[in-house]
Amino acid sequence: MKLENPVLLGVVGGAHGVRGEVRVKSYTEEPTDIGAYGPLQDENGNRYTVKTARSQKTVVVVKFDEVNERNHAERLNGRELFVERALLPEPEEDDEFYLDDLEGLAVETLSGDPVGIVVAVHNFGAGDILEVAPEEGTTLMIPFSEAAVPELDLETGLLKVDPLAAGLAEGPDDEETGDEADQSS
Repeated sequence: MKLENPVLLGVVGGAHGVRGEVRVKSYTEEPTDIGAYGPLQDENGNRYTVKTARSQKTVVVVKFDEVNERNHAERLNGRELFVERALLPEPEEDDEFYLDDLEGLAVETLSGDPVGIVVAVHNFGAGDILEVAPEEGTTLMIPFSEAAVPELDLETGLLKVDPLAAGLAEGPDDEETGDEADQSS
């Protein structure tokens, strides 16, 4: 059975050892809590119950009840692990939210010009990146930092970006003047 409102909690990074353990990049606040919200499910609807989870450097080594040997663990490499949103606790603070809540928000500049819609949130290791789909043109990647995204209102569904900090515009130091262009030829 597919999840109605899935939230990504982690990604399997590969097998660990010979007894079916896997390395998981956990997106939970406390990485070893990846199994605390109920069984995990992959995009194919396969369910995984966390038996044990322990931290090891930058990942969590997880033993699933359903995986008992290395070959099976190896087949899970790259699998995204989800949980039903209703199983997660509500954020306690007004300024807390799940990154998943950003998907679907409208994006505009501080001056009110439309930019697009957030379609995904990525993290390639250097911080969270918003993938924004404009009405026309190529998808934009905007750093999810306070400088690039100074305003966020989940109630109205609006996220405002600073075009310069978000990499959508060039600053005066980035532009080549006519004199500089002539000197380089």
